[in-house]
Amino acid sequence: MRPKTKRIFSENNYFQRVEVLKRNREKRNKYRQFFVEGVKAIDFARQYNWPIRWFVYSREKPLSAWAKEVLATSRAELHLELPLRLMAKLSEKEEEISELIAVVDMVEKDLSHLEIKDDLLVVIFDRPSSHGNLGTLIRSCEALKVDGLIITGHGVDLYDPKTIRASMGTFFAVPIFRLPSHHEVRPWLERVKQQLPAFQVVGSTAHAEPLVDEADFTKPTALLVGNETYGLSKNYKELCKSFGTLVRIPMYGEITSFNVSCAASIILYEIDRQRRRSGRR
Repeated sequence: MRPKTKRIFSENNYFQRVEVLKRNREKRNKYRQFFVEGVKAIDFARQYNWPIRWFVYSREKPLSAWAKEVLATSRAELHLELPLRLMAKLSEKEEEISELIAVVDMVEKDLSHLEIKDDLLVVIFDRPSSHGNLGTLIRSCEALKVDGLIITGHGVDLYDPKTIRASMGTFFAVPIFRLPSHHEVRPWLERVKQQLPAFQVVGSTAHAEPLVDEADFTKPTALLVGNETYGLSKNYKELCKSFGTLVRIPMYGEITSFNVSCAASIILYEIDRQRRRSGRR
């Protein structure tokens, strides 16, 4: 079924719906939809079959071959044509107005859908406070074959355009799960441990004694990283002690900690290095 096309010429309800999805977390949660722009992000959303409801664009400027192909093959409900001046108001790109903006439905995932396998690799990020760090970590998870990312606690909005932009669109490729706190994580860890006795939880902290390369990451692993300011909470440190260990990355300068997304990426590379060396990649 072909999408309906609607032309608008003012900041009417359609325009306001897209605009509020861009800037307002409460409205995103109310409508269960979010704002996406950028070639890579839209391509990833299409590739991974996310439900795109609207495409927004302007006919006042010639569309590229890419944009024409997206619209020609679109399965969206609505194509919204705007004057270029309104498209400029919506677009967050600094140098050039986006050709296409997408309105996408949220897809909530349940941990029961995460495959429990011998080379399981999951990252748990507690209370992320930076869109850039969260998006960068998502990007590293996609690059280094992480099976799923679990986000816990109150933090920045996963569906904020800044998060999606920082992920370079890999947001749509990585299974991401949101849970309220460690209380909901522990039962899942216990179930995984029952199915995979070798399963371990490894936390990253600058205060641990063992170095990261002393851990055996050929085992199925959940990597735990904490809030950018406060690090791992006491409860998560206890989980690491119950199910695994805490490790640190060696540092030789005056700085006392790594940026959280950098630290997680370093450890994910070490996990990949060990698994490739052991033939598990």
